Amino acid sequence: MRGTILYGAGDVRFEDVPEPKIVHPTDAIIKLSATCICGSDLWPYRGLNKIDSPMHMGHEYCGVVVEVGSDVTTVKPGQFVVGSFCLSDNTCPHCRFGFQSSCAQREFMTAAQAPYARVPLADGTLVATAEMPDADMIPHMLAVSDVLGTGWYAADAAQVREGGTVVVVGDGAVGLMGVLSASQRGAGRIIAMSRHADRQKLAREFGATDIVEERGEEGIARIMELTDGVGAESVLECVGMETSMQQAVGVCRPGGTIGYVGVPHGVSFDGQKLFFTQQRMLGGPAPVRRFLPDLMNRVLEGSIQPGKVFDLVLPIAQVAEGYKAMDQRRAIKTMLRVDE
Repeated sequence: MRGTILYGAGDVRFEDVPEPKIVHPTDAIIKLSATCICGSDLWPYRGLNKIDSPMHMGHEYCGVVVEVGSDVTTVKPGQFVVGSFCLSDNTCPHCRFGFQSSCAQREFMTAAQAPYARVPLADGTLVATAEMPDADMIPHMLAVSDVLGTGWYAADAAQVREGGTVVVVGDGAVGLMGVLSASQRGAGRIIAMSRHADRQKLAREFGATDIVEERGEEGIARIMELTDGVGAESVLECVGMETSMQQAVGVCRPGGTIGYVGVPHGVSFDGQKLFFTQQRMLGGPAPVRRFLPDLMNRVLEGSIQPGKVFDLVLPIAQVAEGYKAMDQRRAIKTMLRVDE
């Protein structure tokens, strides 16, 4: 088969790769129904993460099980499944505490930008649906695998509550899913920070009540103005840059909580300042597995449509164009059709 390989900055190729095989008895092989490009894939694509050797790309996935290892008991061939980008046994102490993304056996999913993929730790990672979803459900189920699960974790970590005030820093796919998640959790006011009209429109559709285009000190001042000088009790940091984290800290009220899910690049903290801001912080890789059953049900019931975040759909053979479109901000998030 062919799969997606990143050779270096800006160098993505769709080329011949070995078909995945069962390596461990806890593995499963799935035929992907669709896959996509993640915002975090852009870090190595832009040369901001070091690449020592060619990388098999892709960690967001849903599809049909075609083969399982001898120890797999919770899923079987023919079932439609969704899994997390963090692979977990779902039984270790950290998993049972709800942090499957810190599983004692944790691995990270790779090589899912391809027609078939191997999923290690299948019993703890994959969740099956009772029936095969309709084709129009596939984009929404795919979104659950990472981008929605990560946005949901940001809202959960930021302690978004019924009637509360929320600021979402970042208008990429995760930030937009953070808006949707805050709305689903009953936030009374959701302020999305965005400069792009197409993303603002989708943020409004997902539940944003206010849009702030300013950045830096002007952005902080604008949000303080909107909140009568108080700030927000819940802030979702969905970028991972020094400037975005400063933004989050600057708009969070004393006693408030920052949920940070952007992979950090160059982020640092002033301990003295952090001491006196009196803000809670929780983040890191999202324990998507904790949320999968609930989020999958919300999709299947039609209460949410997270797949709307895919504003560009391409055949997987055009994956290089999908990376370019996201890198150049011509697309929020690219879904790749798997036709093989």
